[in-house]
Order: sequence, then C-alpha cells, then structure tokens
Amino acid sequence: MIHPTAIISDEVRLHESVAVGPFAILEGEIEIGANTVVESHAVIKGPCRIGADNHIFSHAVIGEVPQDLKFAGERTFLEIGDRNRIREFSTIHRGTAGGGGLTRLGSDILLMAYAHIAHDCLIGDHAILANAASLAGHVEVGEHAILGGFAVAHQFCRIGAHAFIGGFSKVSKDVVPFVMADGARARAIGLNKEGLKRRGFSQKTITLLNRCFRQLVKRQGDGQAWAEFELAAKADPALAEMLGFIRDSERGITR
Repeated sequence: MIHPTAIISDEVRLHESVAVGPFAILEGEIEIGANTVVESHAVIKGPCRIGADNHIFSHAVIGEVPQDLKFAGERTFLEIGDRNRIREFSTIHRGTAGGGGLTRLGSDILLMAYAHIAHDCLIGDHAILANAASLAGHVEVGEHAILGGFAVAHQFCRIGAHAFIGGFSKVSKDVVPFVMADGARARAIGLNKEGLKRRGFSQKTITLLNRCFRQLVKRQGDGQAWAEFELAAKADPALAEMLGFIRDSERGITR
C-alpha cells in the first residue's frame, strides 16, 4: 500500500490499511488512521493526527509551519477527523502558541483545490471550502457552513453553522448561523432557506429564524424584539444558537 518512492520518516505511524502514493513525503510525528489514502506528491508534516477514511489528493500540503512571523518553532499541532476530502494543492497549517497551539478540522469536510486553512482555525463537521477559498488565522467555521470559490475570511472571524458565503466574498465580521452573506465587503443577504430545507429543518423553525434574521440582523432590533425571540428560543435550539452567536460576537456581525 506504500509506493517505494514515498519518503516516510521513522516517527510516522500508519494504520496497516493506509495507502501512500508515489513521491509523497510524510515527515515528523504523524499518526494516520485506517483506510486513509495519501496521493502522489502530497506533503504531510507533524505533529499531526489524521483520522480514518480520509482522501488526501496530489500536492496537498498538510501540517506545515504557520505563515505567522511570531511563530518561533514552538511545538504546535494539527488534528483532522474522519472521512475528509482534501483536494489538490490545498494547504493546512499547524497552530501557534499565541492561538492555543492547535488547528483542528472535524469530519466529513470537503476542501476543494487550492483551499487554504491557516493556523489556529477550527472547522466544524460537513463544512465545504470551494476552490481557492481561504481562511486567515484563528477563524472558526461552524458545521455545514459553505464558502464559495475565492471567498476569504479575516483573522478571528467566526462563520456560523449552516451559513453560506458567496464566491469572491470578503468576510471581515462574524457571519450569523443559517445566514447567507455575499459581496466584496460581505453583507448578510438572507436566510439560507434552501440549505436548511435540505438538512431537514422544519418549516416552523425556518420561519422563526427568518423573522429573527429580519429583526435582529437586518434591523438591529430593540430590547422588545430580543425578549420575544429569547422566549421562543426556549423551545427551538436553532433559534437559541442564532441568538447566542449574536450575543457572543466580539467583532460584530455581518449585517
């Protein structure tokens, strides 16, 4: 399962079912789980842990040192879950001491070609980064969030669960869960209704989230609106997630 031209250092620990293609380089403290495929010319550097059933395509670079001038060679980590697809020329960097020392990807994520995940980013399950989408350091992306091609996110931004970012968008503030954002300076343009329907959210919840979006995201609603939605959120976890995200935002939200 390991091509004879692959270069694998002594510290690397591979499950017996892992496949490594021609001219791939695995260097440092690396652990890779069952049935993961590493294609030709991919580069993986540790400390790094990669779970099971991942597919890492040609020329991806995983676990490289961060592009942060403050990084001084400290011991930091990268963790990647299961069943992820990391396409050609994607790059994922380890964390920094100043950011908690960890970059972490969940499971069932798709990184299309040339996607970039910088140091200390935290990516939830089922997220998708389309071609050349890029995250600066310390960005958080919630589960099922989608970034269109060439979309970029500024350092320390949060992109909520089930959010949708249009292609070529620049995200400089937090994007509320379940919301679509688009534009050279991204604006919140509506609720991600089609995405929520596909993922099984009830019409009642979608209607409630849409009302919250119109009153609290678009219009910066008053205290009475907040009180109304906080009461409704006691019976609706999705609405509670949206309200909590807005309340906890430090950068301010994309409106």
